Amino acid sequence: MPSPAAVMSHTARDRRDARIAELLASLERLQAELARARAELAGTRNEVSSARHQALHDDLTRLPNGRFFRQRLDHVMARVRPDHAPLAVLYLDLDRFKPINDAYGHEAGDELLRIVAARLSRAVRSEDMVSRLGGDEFACLLSDPLDRPALCRMATKLFRAVSAPVDIDGLEVSVHPSIGIALCPEDGVTGEELLKNADAAMYHAKRDRSGYAFVDRRIRQREQRAVFDSVPTRSGRGVSLDQSDNRLMAV
Repeated sequence: MPSPAAVMSHTARDRRDARIAELLASLERLQAELARARAELAGTRNEVSSARHQALHDDLTRLPNGRFFRQRLDHVMARVRPDHAPLAVLYLDLDRFKPINDAYGHEAGDELLRIVAARLSRAVRSEDMVSRLGGDEFACLLSDPLDRPALCRMATKLFRAVSAPVDIDGLEVSVHPSIGIALCPEDGVTGEELLKNADAAMYHAKRDRSGYAFVDRRIRQREQRAVFDSVPTRSGRGVSLDQSDNRLMAV
């Protein structure tokens, strides 16, 4: 018969073993809960990332949308130094898209937009940004230094890429872009102004059927003069635009 001391020792071991088993079970439950929490957190992060991506990208073409483009443009322009080479915005509109969309249906029109988006993305450099602003309008942000001849070559490259015939289910169609080009800082010192002037230049290209056009500085001077002639100075005489260097001067 075991001694009382041996019985007590055995009972203590049993209690200790039971306590260890209980602690191990608790640890396993905590580890399982931690794993579930991590999975839920990862899922939430993925949902947030997906929602953010959807909010900043066009559903049809998967390109950055107008909101994303304007955010990036404002961000880049805020970092432009006076001695830095200019950045450029190219505003593109597809000529003859509406007749094709009306004649062959929205599915054909949507496929055409997807093909144009892919061609534009392949035509620009990796550091450039291509966006679908809406409808048949696109924009490109060229933020690395490009001189005027290089911009002409880029515009020509984009024009040719978009203008190549497109086969949609055996139907061959083609559209041609009109491209407006605006430079910072001479054509605008804010993102909104630069985009507006690139849009205006695009309409000049469309009107003249020239493929692409830079901002017409004479029109900008007339617009500026109309605004500043109505602004009084301290002398009460108004403001005028010096055409030689686009400086404002009191008159």
